[in-house]
Amino acid sequence: MRTPLSAALLLILFVVSGPVLAQTAPLSVPASGLSREVTVRRDERGIPFIEAANDADLYFAQGYVTASDRLWQMDMMRRVVRGETAELFGNKTLEQDKRWRRFGFAKVVDSSYSTLSPELRAALDNYARGVNAFIAGLDEKTMPIEFGILQYKPKPWLPTDSLAIGKILADGLSTTWRSDLLRAQAQVLPVDKLADLENQVTPYDVVLYAGKKAKGRSTRGGVISPASSTLAAADRDEQLRRESLEFVGLYAEGLAASNNWVIAGKRTASGKAMLANDPHLSAGAPGIWYIADIQSPEVHAAGVSIPGIPGIVLGHNETIAWGATNVGPDVQDLYKLELDGNGSYRSPDGWKKLDVRTERIAVRSTPISPETKAVDFEVKSIDQGPVILDDKSGTYALRWTAFDPSFNEFEAFFRLNRANSWTSFTNALKTFGGPSQNFIYADTKGHIGWYAAGRIPIRRKGIGSMPYAAASTDGEWIGYIPFAELPHLYDPPSGLIVTANQRTVGSSYKYPQIASDASAPWRARRIFDRLSAIKKVTTDDVASVQLDAFNIPLDLLAKQIVRRKAASPETLAVLKDWDGRMMPGSQAALLAEEMQKCVTTDIMRSTPLVNYGTILERITERAVREDLARWLPNGVKSYDEMMLSCDKQVRGSMTRVFGADPAGWKWGNVHTAVFPHPLVVAPLVGAGFVTRKDPLAGSRYSPNVGSSVSMRYIVTPGEWDATHLVIPLGESGSPSSPHFKDQFDQWRTNAPPPLVFEKAKVEKLPVAVILTPKAN
Repeated sequence: MRTPLSAALLLILFVVSGPVLAQTAPLSVPASGLSREVTVRRDERGIPFIEAANDADLYFAQGYVTASDRLWQMDMMRRVVRGETAELFGNKTLEQDKRWRRFGFAKVVDSSYSTLSPELRAALDNYARGVNAFIAGLDEKTMPIEFGILQYKPKPWLPTDSLAIGKILADGLSTTWRSDLLRAQAQVLPVDKLADLENQVTPYDVVLYAGKKAKGRSTRGGVISPASSTLAAADRDEQLRRESLEFVGLYAEGLAASNNWVIAGKRTASGKAMLANDPHLSAGAPGIWYIADIQSPEVHAAGVSIPGIPGIVLGHNETIAWGATNVGPDVQDLYKLELDGNGSYRSPDGWKKLDVRTERIAVRSTPISPETKAVDFEVKSIDQGPVILDDKSGTYALRWTAFDPSFNEFEAFFRLNRANSWTSFTNALKTFGGPSQNFIYADTKGHIGWYAAGRIPIRRKGIGSMPYAAASTDGEWIGYIPFAELPHLYDPPSGLIVTANQRTVGSSYKYPQIASDASAPWRARRIFDRLSAIKKVTTDDVASVQLDAFNIPLDLLAKQIVRRKAASPETLAVLKDWDGRMMPGSQAALLAEEMQKCVTTDIMRSTPLVNYGTILERITERAVREDLARWLPNGVKSYDEMMLSCDKQVRGSMTRVFGADPAGWKWGNVHTAVFPHPLVVAPLVGAGFVTRKDPLAGSRYSPNVGSSVSMRYIVTPGEWDATHLVIPLGESGSPSSPHFKDQFDQWRTNAPPPLVFEKAKVEKLPVAVILTPKAN
């Protein structure tokens, strides 16, 4: 997370706010709104085990307990999505707030609430009552320190605040519209280069589902080329998006967010199915996940929740386990508007007036006072959605599945907590309206499966990969991929399913938009190869794969350099002996990474219309492997010449940064643990928010991606007491708590204590809190 406050400001606020106070909970806590007593046990890591006599009390207690550990984080997440951060941070976050206000999510979640099942509405209501009971019991001494530093008090929690958090997930995991502009810009390239960019097939693919190809259906719409100023505005919006998502720990670069796999019993040493998941999101303190065990007569589930959301998001119940990774389909479309200068735009039905509303944002005037001023700004919309880009070169509106109130992110998870078979699992996924996920499944009977679930639009023409004209019907959404036709597997003969954001469908699949923004296959290929090579997989094997630091594309590049002798003797000697692993003490890992950056940058010089990330994902490895001359920049005759030049540049840069002695050039110098908190820069209080900065193994294209591994989970259904689950820091958001960062070493080594589940072991845990009904 990044802080919008200066160190000097925080010092002033600290003096006003008073000293840091540890949050402690008494043994017995009266709580208004409970019908029966609720027992909360905590294990050695502070993980709560909540047991209630009914669902209403269970979710009340979950809200209360989660708020006791993460209230400020919860408040920040709802403020981000509602566009209310400038009320605390002033002009520094005003543009971020404007961005969120354009989306109109406050209205969307209000409408969405009425479409939910009565059971989920009740859970949200009871969770909110629990959060508010905790808030009501706070005073100046027990209020979390961040509220005191920033001189404000938390507002009551609303059920729709929980739904709002789902929209942050949508923004973090399904925002792709900028790619539509970049693809449109690239259409002027030579045919062979454009074909390279659009070709997603590689020798390293891990494809799970072939499917059937649609007959006579075009994947292209018309081409609307954006102006350079439009792309610059899109870049500015992306920067605002990144800053706000990093602030709450939900930024996923390139949507590349996670590994998961599931293994049938015939491939495991225990003879039982095994499931593993490690989501990759931007690192922060505290992290996005909160471990919990929740139990009532109607449900018993354990795993990770998201603070502010009732139930378990990823985890298991008494019968099944599940995990998820991002799919990366195209669920956003841009529409270029033709305007008449009088507030109207051309639609397929003729000229229509733009909808215009005024948003009022409270903006803190000075850092040392909570007083605010009102800033008004206009939001324009068309039938499809809000105008998000508007300058002299073009006006564009956005359509997005996240704007549909009937699509919500949490109905499916509520039902997954109660699912007990593949049938009830898939029935739950039919309700999933969030960013499309690769849901994996394992159960106590040994069954395994995978379903790529979500609402993915079908357009009248094309697949939404480039902007449409608002005046045309080409970009009309005529439906969504039918649930039965979404990619899925159940008990495949291979006994192994691996997803890591790669293209999971074959080129013949009839709905190519599901893989429009899929990631490179490197992590999936390495995981698949590692697991395939083990005859009988154990939990230790799975833990080792999660920690795997091998980087396939860097290993391939290093081998190319050595084979071609396209570097200095010193570099060749180091790369020749490298094992391809991105380990903290490795000089070769650092050299290979910097060489890849240099080569990719040089290739980009040949085609400035294509950005660095696209070149790295789609071009660099293939261009070197196949000696594709069309990607060489002017004046460079070969890739050997390019790499020799890069070696000189890299070694010169390493000398300037790390010194003349190559023994000091180590991967761990640049790849360290980074878990920033917004208040870490504050004098006096900032030291308490400091977290470990150890050198870490891993890299972007290794299964282990370092600090961005937001949790690690390994489970064998039926052996619930041996569940392996760890988060990077700890359960508490309070720096004075012993559980603020006590899990770091367990996370770094992937060796946490088991998360027990069965009654006999849970009842041996100490009771931390008993919530009792409070007489009114």
